[in-house]
Amino acid sequence: MAVAGIDLGSTGIKLLVTDAAGGELTSAQVPTPWRPGAGGTAELDADELMACVRELLGRTSAKLDAIAIAGMGETGMLIDDHGRPVARAYAWFDPRGAVQAAAFPDRIRAEFAGRTGLPLGAQVSVSKLAHLRDQGIDLAGLRWLNLPEFVAAALGGRVAAEHSLASRTGLIDQDTGRPWPAMLRALGVGDDFVPPLADAGRPWGETEDGALLTVAGHDHLVAAEAGGGLPPDHYHVSMGTAEVLLRVIDAPLGFEARRRLATFLINEVRHVVPGKHVLVAGVKTGLLLRRALRSSGITDRAGRDALDAAVMALPYQGALPPGAIEVAGARNDDGVLKLTLRGDGAGPAEVFGAVLRHSNDEIAELIRAMDRELPPAISATLTGGWAGMAAVRRARSRVLPGLSVSQRDQETAYGATRVAARLLSSVPPSMIGTPQ
Repeated sequence: MAVAGIDLGSTGIKLLVTDAAGGELTSAQVPTPWRPGAGGTAELDADELMACVRELLGRTSAKLDAIAIAGMGETGMLIDDHGRPVARAYAWFDPRGAVQAAAFPDRIRAEFAGRTGLPLGAQVSVSKLAHLRDQGIDLAGLRWLNLPEFVAAALGGRVAAEHSLASRTGLIDQDTGRPWPAMLRALGVGDDFVPPLADAGRPWGETEDGALLTVAGHDHLVAAEAGGGLPPDHYHVSMGTAEVLLRVIDAPLGFEARRRLATFLINEVRHVVPGKHVLVAGVKTGLLLRRALRSSGITDRAGRDALDAAVMALPYQGALPPGAIEVAGARNDDGVLKLTLRGDGAGPAEVFGAVLRHSNDEIAELIRAMDRELPPAISATLTGGWAGMAAVRRARSRVLPGLSVSQRDQETAYGATRVAARLLSSVPPSMIGTPQ
């Protein structure tokens, strides 16, 4: 039997096919088909998205018995009662919605972090929804599907919302696990705006070819569970475009703790494991590192490897006098690489090392904030594309306790295959490939 994991990522859409035991059979990837616009805006057309997904599925010759879909949070589709999108999806990093976030009623703004576990800003889905409303889209009678849920429905599955993805919208009260009535009223929508909520990995339906479908959940959380359950005293750190640190907790921390954490842009939301929650902290490390590379004319793996060696030839603090290079921009609500050079000799290796030190400082502040709410973690796992660089591993070993590095390239897609395999094992063999 063969199972597939799909990862709807910010940079690329990945497909990994394994056997039921986890042996990798084939993989493929295509760029995420964003339509970029002015001022950092980016949109996804539903038809173009599904064409990419179907292209990837068409590349495998294996007959798929189950498919699990994971992906980015905050980005989703507004659908009508026939399941058709009424607008393009906005990227989570799209700046639209900032004006609307600032214009929510005072009670919403005062309670938002404590209720939802998220800081209020342009990134959360409700701000994008308010922007679409103000652009003339009548939200009444529509429903919201996060991107993995939309793809599952478009492939033949039911219309439902998965807890970890719904938790990132700003629509959910983390204590009740249900839609927040005051937010629904502020948007002008009813209780059915959020589809029925379901646990990650539950049956979602099947494709026209008879493959079982499910939603694996938010990408970073799926990646964290790829190798099995995370202990509560452990950080899972994923370094892609964003760098995300997460810790698993057994229950919500409560309104006041969520408000305190939100001042550091740390989220407390539902995990993909039923009943558990997670703390999710982020920095824009990958984005800054990529911009540092490209500003130095480095666009390929060979150039990156050469730079890595040059950084490692320097001491961690660099060879220039203190203060010769100043870096800013890694905070999760920023992402603009700002360099101040006060002396000569600031070549690509010195700049890259300075970006790593700056992001280490940001991570240390996030860890201090989490340590005020929980006992300190004692171990950490580093994953993601940037983890392949020795300079990155050296830097993170200075701020992350007991650091180990994952050797798996496609952690999220692999985690999704494990969700698909568990779904497959829960269905009687006589039902596989037959109409449900």
